[in-house]
Order: sequence, then C-alpha cells, then structure tokens
Amino acid sequence: MEEQIFGGERHSSRPARSIWQAMKRGMLCSCPNCGEGKLFRSFLKTVDRCEACGEEIYHHRADDLPAYLTLVIVGHVVIGAFMGVEAATAHFSLLQHLAIWVPLTVIGSLAMLRPVKGGVVGLQWALYMHGFGGEAELAEPHPEL
Repeated sequence: MEEQIFGGERHSSRPARSIWQAMKRGMLCSCPNCGEGKLFRSFLKTVDRCEACGEEIYHHRADDLPAYLTLVIVGHVVIGAFMGVEAATAHFSLLQHLAIWVPLTVIGSLAMLRPVKGGVVGLQWALYMHGFGGEAELAEPHPEL
C-alpha cells in the first residue's frame, strides 16, 4: 500500500502500481492493468473497457501529449540522421533530401504515435490519474468566478 502524509499524519491509500510495467503494457497496445486485453479498438481510439479484466479505460485524457512526444522523438531521430548524411555526403540535391526525409518522417510518426499514446494511457493508469483511481473528478472552478 502506498502511504501519503497529510498534515503530519500518515494515511494508507491505494496500492502502488508499477509505472514502468503499465507504460510497457500500454506501449505494446495492451491493457495497462492486466496486459492481456487490447488497448485500442481502432488506430488511436481506445476501448471503453478491457475485454480481459474489465478495467475501464474510456476516461483517459491523453489529449495532445502523444502527438507532442512523437514529434520530439521522430524529429530528433530524423534531424540527426539528416545531419549525419549531410556531413558524410554533401552531394544530395534538395529533391533527393525531400524524397528521403519526408517519407521517413511520416512513416516514423505514424509508427510511433500508437505506442506513445499507449504509454501515456499506461502512465495515467499507474498514477491513478483522470478517473483511473475510481473517484469522479471534480471540475476546477474558474479563478474569476
């Protein structure tokens, strides 16, 4: 059980979940809880509930984070490869570079997006974020109200 300290007192709450295991299961596109059920019903649409263990997944809030992380990962790999090729052989024309790097960027982004989203959903599950803890989330009041 995970212990939290509130006001100097120790409170035992929910059991700790393995972040790395949940993220690994999510990146393999399986349920972060059991690792058996599918996480996605289409390319990026998650299932509402795991078919194996019944864990509810519909309330995750991955939003734009997977796209940003994919952009960072693929961008660094492609730019590094581009610079390496450019340093090794400076004989490529602009069209040759476009013919190489644009398809690699698109294919790399499409290949990375689903596993990255699965990892984000797994991270949210492991940290009891966005409804994965069993309690309903309360809306934050607007600061001006």
